[in-house]
Amino acid sequence: MTDRADRADESFARRAVLGSLGAGTAVGLAGCLGGFGDDDEDENGNDRHPYEARMVEHDGGEPIEFTDDQACAVCNMTPAGYPAWKGQLAHENGEGAVFDTPGCLFAYYVVPPVDDSITDAWVTDFETGELIDATEAYFVIVTNEDAVSGETMGINPRPFADREDAVSYLDEWDGEELTEDDIIGLSDVSREIAEIYRGNRMPAE
Repeated sequence: MTDRADRADESFARRAVLGSLGAGTAVGLAGCLGGFGDDDEDENGNDRHPYEARMVEHDGGEPIEFTDDQACAVCNMTPAGYPAWKGQLAHENGEGAVFDTPGCLFAYYVVPPVDDSITDAWVTDFETGELIDATEAYFVIVTNEDAVSGETMGINPRPFADREDAVSYLDEWDGEELTEDDIIGLSDVSREIAEIYRGNRMPAE
């Protein structure tokens, strides 16, 4: 993990109470379809990773179309219904996943159901609403769920294609005290950070 991510983790530790509150109430606000751990056994009765059942075919290289029959690998909601938040990623084996929110993408990213590397990922830019390369994006790690109203799955990190936009958002955000250490890249996302958003939707370590 980078020094930047280490500093971010220290910042998150100071705000752990807010993060745990956010994770604890996300399901109630989201109205998710089905419970966590649905389809957690394969046809032979063996344990299966909870995200595996909702993976999709994805060759990578460019985003696939979002459709109404896709389900978020983490929470089972329909990403096509959340154009302001949706994202997706691809593994080198031709499988992938779609997400209704960047918070769900974070959870999957740190505990994927397959060993094959993630080759590509995309999120929706918080400023423009356009799908952008998540591996090059800047994420503002907000945690105060009380500062937003009706956000999908409770609260989410804010993705931006340009660091300048992320800094501008951070300067305008008055829901909690943040610094530029709270702007991270996808490669800096740790389990601790993902748990701020979807701790109740992640398999046990």
